[in-house]
Amino acid sequence: MDRRAFTASAAAGLLLGGCASAPNGKFQNYYGPRVTSVVVNKGARRMYLLNGNDILKKYTVDLGFAPLGHKRIEGDGKTPEGQYFINRRNPDSAFHLSIGISYPNAQDRARARAMGRSPGGEIFIHGQPNLLKARKRAERVSDWTAGCIAVKNREMEDIYAMVKNGTPIFLNA
Repeated sequence: MDRRAFTASAAAGLLLGGCASAPNGKFQNYYGPRVTSVVVNKGARRMYLLNGNDILKKYTVDLGFAPLGHKRIEGDGKTPEGQYFINRRNPDSAFHLSIGISYPNAQDRARARAMGRSPGGEIFIHGQPNLLKARKRAERVSDWTAGCIAVKNREMEDIYAMVKNGTPIFLNA
């Protein structure tokens, strides 16, 4: 195969694959269809990246340590339910990479305030813990987060590249 044919073939493979590694490792470039929404089915422990009704990617996820029901207060170990938005990114996360979810919304804050409590916050989709001790624990148990959605590090690299701030996320029971 000549050099020009090889280069064209490699470029086509990267475009068809959607994500390609950038020189610094954990940051990917994404060239595929836009992710228009993220759907998390808590009961099935599955997350879907969608373009319209088409599934672009699907992942198995870990949730909060007490995942049943909607997150109501800080420390309850629940992963929120409802519609939120991806609203921030943390390239220096303690959990490989992370993207933030806009929890709590006004209803969440009002509900917690009525109970005299804080709704909590800092809910993210993230990779595995960077600290070895925490990573080993996460490998042994499911639903180990404090309310976040966790995936494998390589998967998080793709998600970080594919999902932009402002993307709606629907978290269902």
